[in-house]
Amino acid sequence: MIVASLAFYLFSFIAIVSALNVILQRNPVHSVLWLILTFFNAAGLFLLLGAEFLAMILVVVYVGAVAVLFLFVVMMLDINVAIIREGFMKYLPVGAFIGIVLLVELALVFGGWAMAPEAQSLRLAVTPDMAQVPNTEALGLIMYTQYVYVFQAAGLVLLVAMIGSIVLTMRRRPGVRKQDISTQVNRRKEDTVEIVKVPVGKGIA
Repeated sequence: MIVASLAFYLFSFIAIVSALNVILQRNPVHSVLWLILTFFNAAGLFLLLGAEFLAMILVVVYVGAVAVLFLFVVMMLDINVAIIREGFMKYLPVGAFIGIVLLVELALVFGGWAMAPEAQSLRLAVTPDMAQVPNTEALGLIMYTQYVYVFQAAGLVLLVAMIGSIVLTMRRRPGVRKQDISTQVNRRKEDTVEIVKVPVGKGIA
């Protein structure tokens, strides 16, 4: 029990410190590396809770795919931090105004928040015995029944993020040759292959 408590505080402390560094780091590449460390510590917390499937998904999907994708995108974009900081004060009033508007909207939303009538019945529903239902099966039953629309919406958000990262990297650069699929498909053998018969004992002029 003492070991579990010490592991909880260790994972929590490192997760909080690394999450703060994601925001405070000036170099975006360093921010992504701190984000990967945050994911690893969150996976450790899930393991302490007995949710081994969530811990595995967090490492495989978020660390192995999403965070690495962020890192590659940031490196390919070649962001110049000095240029970004030059226009900070110029756009600060507009950004502050938009932030205040968002805070007011969030205050109005949470101020008028009310629990749905069917939420209480869902809370009082009988929870299956975790000893009889595996962790993965229990998550699948909840995810694909009660939260199926939220699950599909999350998939759409990831799809939009993937398309956005592709669009950001598809920049036109002078002097860079790109693949032309239609030209490759429509080419003929006569245009690409030349058969030369060389007589024996003679070279090609």
